[in-house]
Amino acid sequence: MKTMNPADVSWMLTSSALVLLMVPGLALFYAGMVRAKNVLSTMMHSMVALAIIGVEWVTIGYALAFGDDVGGMGLIGWSSDFVLLSGVTPGQLWPDTGIPIFVHAMFQGMFAIITPALISGALAERIRFSRYCLFVAAWGLLVYTPIAHWVWHPGGWLFKLGALDFAGGTVVHVAAGCSALVAALILRRRQGFPERPVHPSSAANTLFGAGLLWFGWFGFNGGSALASTTSAALAFTVTHVAAAAGAMTWVVVEWRTQAKPTAIGFASGAVAGLVGITPAAGFVSPASALLIGAATSLICFGSVSAMLRFGIDDSLAAFGIHGVGGGFGALLTGLLASKALYDPSAGGGWLIDGNFSQVGVQALGVAATAAFVIPMTATLVKVLDAGAGFTVDAQAEEQGLDIGEHGELAYDLVADVVTAIEIRPRQANRPPVVVTHLLTLDGIAPAVLSERWQALCAAPTPPGDFAAIYPSVARLERTTFRVVGGDAAFAAKHISALFPTATIRLGEPEVHRLADAKTA
Repeated sequence: MKTMNPADVSWMLTSSALVLLMVPGLALFYAGMVRAKNVLSTMMHSMVALAIIGVEWVTIGYALAFGDDVGGMGLIGWSSDFVLLSGVTPGQLWPDTGIPIFVHAMFQGMFAIITPALISGALAERIRFSRYCLFVAAWGLLVYTPIAHWVWHPGGWLFKLGALDFAGGTVVHVAAGCSALVAALILRRRQGFPERPVHPSSAANTLFGAGLLWFGWFGFNGGSALASTTSAALAFTVTHVAAAAGAMTWVVVEWRTQAKPTAIGFASGAVAGLVGITPAAGFVSPASALLIGAATSLICFGSVSAMLRFGIDDSLAAFGIHGVGGGFGALLTGLLASKALYDPSAGGGWLIDGNFSQVGVQALGVAATAAFVIPMTATLVKVLDAGAGFTVDAQAEEQGLDIGEHGELAYDLVADVVTAIEIRPRQANRPPVVVTHLLTLDGIAPAVLSERWQALCAAPTPPGDFAAIYPSVARLERTTFRVVGGDAAFAAKHISALFPTATIRLGEPEVHRLADAKTA
């Protein structure tokens, strides 16, 4: 009988904290790829899962996923002792490990938190926060917990078939990726997609977020050994190798096909490599990890490009990287898993050990997960889309979800603008030259433009684009802004951001001295 192992407990506590760190890492990773007006709302989609699933998991989710198998069918679990962990003592160990159930529950709970947060990447910049919160709670309970039981509980039907998923290729990435695709297909696309380009607000945030994800993934994969053992050491090593291979592959392909390597490309490739190695982490060699990381990155690059060509608005490539990468990694696990690196009784990989059947088991796990997730997610999304709708209206989307859904801004530029315009000019020896720019908006009715402009003027916290040009706008005449001073291109840029459906036409600037203007 196993006894508590302090080394195992220490490693699993550390791993749990590392996986939790992946949530703010994901928030930054996603937020850097959206427009500035949606940064805060995008981060909230990841962070709120910490609270919603954090409560749900300890209340009932853990009991369903890791409780005793119900009916011997391997479909769902239940244990009343696991409800609020009320029947668990601090020294009670998870079977066949040296860690307390409390630690096991918290480690697995972090996986339950980050999985629905991944789905938000396909829906960024257009969904209601209230509907999203309901979706996270329902999806976590009805979709995630059964799949976790199938794969990771000793009584789960895929576990008993010998499906290999060391740290969540199917449970986390295939489940989240397929759900993301379904939701993106059912809900409307962002306004103007794909014709209107979406410029990332901060590639630096995405790069930093990827770094946090890479760091946290050591706990994600290494902790899945549930002990401080050689299996954890192997998972730790191959995690880094695959991430590096994935990042390098994406950069090289992007460099050759698009002439420049981008920070967002590097970050995407690293995450693709991490996704690909997740199911295989405790089963393959470092050499196999190089192949998995590079191959997964390559196929994810192609899938993301294909989504754009087909006009599917998977905003932040949740399906293109997590769905495709997780499924591909699960199949490669069947090909490359080695008996020498894990329990020989579990079988081996196709190429390594000649166990052809393992690939079929892996494919069955991916197919079963997708077959369960797709109709469940479609039902949830359609139910939540009824009534007021899962997505915001066009005007709210144009304004930005930060203001519309949260009444805040990630980057509040208003105070800086106010400070700047309060600075009094010094005395001049001669009247200053005043340049007035005329910017006419085509494609928008005067009444509509006037109404939207008045709403921006009355907003308690207007968007940054409004704050940047408001001090220079002398007046609005039907569809023409009269802007005094400044740079016409600067004003046109911010007005275009406020009214993206309109086309801006610049008129001839009017130049006069202030004294002349007063006497005219």
